[in-house]
Amino acid sequence: MITRVVVVGGGTAGWLTAGIIAAKNPLVGENSHTEVILVESPDVKNLGVGEGTWPTMRDTLRLLGIAEKQFLSECDASFKQASKFVGWQQGGEDKYYHPFTAPAGFGAVNLVEAWHDEGCPGDFESWVCAQGMACERYQAPKMPQLPEYAYNFNYGYHLSADKFVALLHRHCTEQLGVQYKSAHVAGIQSHPDGAIAAIELAQGEPLAGDLFIDCSGFSARLIGQHYNVPFVSKRHILFNDTAVAAQVNHVGDQTPIASCTVATARPHGWVWDIALQSRRGIGHVFASELTTESQAEDALRAYISSDQSLSQKAIMPRTIRFDPGHRARFWEHNCVAIGVSAGFVEPLEATALVLIEKSAEWIADQLPRSRAAMAVLGKRYNEMTDARWSEIIDFIKLHYVLSERRDSHYWQAHADPASWTDSLQDALQLWQSQPPGLLETNLRQELFSSASKQYVLYGMGFRSQDWQPGGITSLRKPLIERVRREFLHNGDKLLAQLPTNREYFNRLKAASA
Repeated sequence: MITRVVVVGGGTAGWLTAGIIAAKNPLVGENSHTEVILVESPDVKNLGVGEGTWPTMRDTLRLLGIAEKQFLSECDASFKQASKFVGWQQGGEDKYYHPFTAPAGFGAVNLVEAWHDEGCPGDFESWVCAQGMACERYQAPKMPQLPEYAYNFNYGYHLSADKFVALLHRHCTEQLGVQYKSAHVAGIQSHPDGAIAAIELAQGEPLAGDLFIDCSGFSARLIGQHYNVPFVSKRHILFNDTAVAAQVNHVGDQTPIASCTVATARPHGWVWDIALQSRRGIGHVFASELTTESQAEDALRAYISSDQSLSQKAIMPRTIRFDPGHRARFWEHNCVAIGVSAGFVEPLEATALVLIEKSAEWIADQLPRSRAAMAVLGKRYNEMTDARWSEIIDFIKLHYVLSERRDSHYWQAHADPASWTDSLQDALQLWQSQPPGLLETNLRQELFSSASKQYVLYGMGFRSQDWQPGGITSLRKPLIERVRREFLHNGDKLLAQLPTNREYFNRLKAASA
């Protein structure tokens, strides 16, 4: 029976993992049997990236027992409704949205079929969803009177990573019973079978445990340094390996707040732009083999200086270097790697936090009750997580392979099928004659739905070459017409009523004053 879980490392990965396990396995009351302890080196700073979330974070915060108003206020958080891609298709002002709200009627009808049959009129996203227009207008995804975590448009968040960690630290220790130790891990004690028995701390007695979770970031103190689980580089598929990042204040306290993460393509990478209530997080991720850090920093500074809604005070960008890829195994003996220790790729589509959430939820639900169970669960976890990483890599690569840009070796290399995975090539072949479908994959817990694939595929200008119109679409024409009619009516009505993000947060601050 697992009676003590030891999380090594804090940051967003450590505290989310500890909190989710504690929330699903209560530490108080007569039925309490699981102890959660988080050990964090006092000298390790939070990576500070991963400031965009998926809508899954709403359920995570609700599970942890954190009020949404408290989270929004304490974490300088704002709403994220979509990712906006600028210059990815042709390198100019072209743009498209990948919204969090699924196409109208999703699950009952597949509107992409009707869109194709009508000759692909206009932007696919705006033909099936009104959320992109809400983003264009800097609108909030919900009316102020809605309950916490409820929505009109599906949404996640933009947040301050440092402030989020501080909130999680306080909440997990004060409300969920997570124990905290600030100490260096000086060594590892092992059982004869290779499982970890205890971690040795620089000060104090060794800390024994039943399950050890490695959230130690790039150092990978347990999964890498102790177990030497190989790292599988994906640099030959995803070329970006460095980022320069800065935090820039809004020019004023009433500056409009964007509702989407903006990803602007560059000759050798791309720039992310994440708006919080008081500032924006902006970074340039790039391939170091194809451009220099100083060139990337110059491009970042040029991006910032060209935006009059940003403060023009001097910035001090910091550099983050990484090898894109993941571990060959994520669960070894009684050790599980979550977060950067498990793997890291460029932050396109903000997959870092959702992987932490999903991994911690699975472990919390499946805490092993015996050594034999741990071996089986470890095998299943490795298979599931490896499949998730393959899915993430394919989905990120999809954004590149559809581009028509050939203005640099970077984009030319991405267009070379030699850098594509077999699974991505199979999918592209399938989509030549039919759209991404609800049940087309064999993944039971896929991260990216067919709706997400449709938004990126058709947003990037992909058109099926062997499309056969008619068939099942014509049989459902009355239903499709009704769905479209209701979507257009309800979308226009909602867009006329929603406040802007700034108006929403002004009202929130006034109510709590």
